[in-house]
Amino acid sequence: MYDLETAPSLGYIWDKYETNVLWYVKQGYLLSYAYKWLGENKTHVVSLPDFKTYKKDPENDKELVQSLYKLFEGAEVLVAHNGDSFDERTANGRFFFHHLTPPPPHKRIDTLKISRKYFKIQSHKLDDLGDYLGVGRKERTGGIDLWRDVLDGDMKAWKKMCKYNRMDVILLERIYIHLRPWAENHPAINLIENNIKACPKCGAEELIGRGTRYNKTTTYQRYCCKACGGWCSSRTTIKLPRVEFVS
Repeated sequence: MYDLETAPSLGYIWDKYETNVLWYVKQGYLLSYAYKWLGENKTHVVSLPDFKTYKKDPENDKELVQSLYKLFEGAEVLVAHNGDSFDERTANGRFFFHHLTPPPPHKRIDTLKISRKYFKIQSHKLDDLGDYLGVGRKERTGGIDLWRDVLDGDMKAWKKMCKYNRMDVILLERIYIHLRPWAENHPAINLIENNIKACPKCGAEELIGRGTRYNKTTTYQRYCCKACGGWCSSRTTIKLPRVEFVS
């Protein structure tokens, strides 16, 4: 589970509202990231002030990006909200900027996409999903002023930013656990953990046989996981009788 916080890009404009950027001075960079392994008690936050380079160059995110890269190297599955469009592409952009090679291949789970695919609800934002499910809400930031204070080097603002980042990941895990049984294309956790008898969505050995389903040549034993509520099936090929055609 992970979430990124970034600095805004800097550019020149003519007007304050509804205007185009005349030219960019510099692109945004990584401020911090929070992460936790599924089921882990502690949620970790790593930010620019954690590195010695911050005092000399507070916008240099190279060491922060390198530490994120190492995290990606150790993960089989990455879970993020809007991760496919924002978090992973942002991370890859910073890897690319600092001349890092692509991290090892991994599976991705975007909780925003799962929510949009399966549910007709008013909002699929992380904060609104947490409220809808009754599992918590995002930390309040007070608006863009927090980012401005962080960029000015205010350590109290940095502390608040890290708290905000941490809560996003805690909320992400809670929402993911509720979404997981609905995800038809969820990565096969039982194969990753080398346990074919376990649930492919949560890895628990609590599968209960619940009927069968069929197609033209194959019958499937259906299973429901008692732990997470997700469904899966095992395949058994039907041996059809041999038919000889006489011309």
